[in-house]
Amino acid sequence: MKFLDQAKIYVKAGDGGRGCLSFRREKYIEYGGPNGGNGGKGGDVVVIAVANLNTLIDFRYQQHFKAQKGEHGMGSDCTGKKGDDLIIKVPVGTEILADDKETVIADMVEEGQTFILAKGGDGGRGNASFKSSTNRAPRRIEVGWPGEEMDVWLRLKLIADIGLVGLPNAGKSTLLSALTRARPKIADYPFTTLHPNLGVVMVDGNEILLADIPGLIEGAHEGLGLGDKFLRHIERCAAILHMIDCTAEDVLEVYDTIREELCMYGQGIEDKEEIIALNKVDCIDADELKDKKKALEKATGKKVFTISGVAGLGMDDLLYTLKDLVKERKKQDKEETKVEEVKTWTP
Repeated sequence: MKFLDQAKIYVKAGDGGRGCLSFRREKYIEYGGPNGGNGGKGGDVVVIAVANLNTLIDFRYQQHFKAQKGEHGMGSDCTGKKGDDLIIKVPVGTEILADDKETVIADMVEEGQTFILAKGGDGGRGNASFKSSTNRAPRRIEVGWPGEEMDVWLRLKLIADIGLVGLPNAGKSTLLSALTRARPKIADYPFTTLHPNLGVVMVDGNEILLADIPGLIEGAHEGLGLGDKFLRHIERCAAILHMIDCTAEDVLEVYDTIREELCMYGQGIEDKEEIIALNKVDCIDADELKDKKKALEKATGKKVFTISGVAGLGMDDLLYTLKDLVKERKKQDKEETKVEEVKTWTP
């Protein structure tokens, strides 16, 4: 399945049905009167977030979505049938944006979350609704109201616990394949990863969802390489795992390059908790590794993990750190949710 994280669609809610112009005509009934029913309401366009989708590829093959129209009113005071709602399923983490690609209409962040994107038009009134003491035989009806229609953008932001960032060939995909059942493309040339990949690693019964995005290079915020458009997939992560190839001549320069791109992108990514890991430690001698680790820790003021995705070195220490970080983040989210419920609750 191809990965697609952005799509433009057109939605149109159902129009309301037309009211009916009808009079009761029965033998032996002297005063029949108007009996035209109202038209039915048009169907809504409803978006629902589901967990079994992780791409917007379906919207490449269908871009127009129209809900059913309401049926027209009928005689004998029969109201037309309401049009069926149109359900659009999107992956959890999908943003719905207006046509300007800036205004956020809805953010589908929870499984089962629903949002009425376009409301169906109300049905028109039949002539029975216009009967009065002074107008016993009205011949007036209403046509149904049109349903809402609009062009919207769907933009997917993956919901993961940890986002992997680094230069191309830093070993992000190798780490993901070593820890999870994900099978990203791995090769010995830059930009092997062309789209984000997800994987789940289990640590003491706790799930950690990892997101691997294409590598960044200097000037990514200006569109160089694959650009920084994939960084939106780690905006929701609890933390980022910054991976650095320890075989690089200047690991500090590599670190600063990625940090600068994160700062230029913004959106709060630069303020997220950062875990630094020197990868491919099996490729250099111990003394050189020790010097690079010490220099990086001194410059950043943070602990630097030394790992090897291929050889499986240093994984336990890193994974337990990630587990504790994710558990703490989820605990904070629950507490914030409880506080918000107390603030909004009314007896």
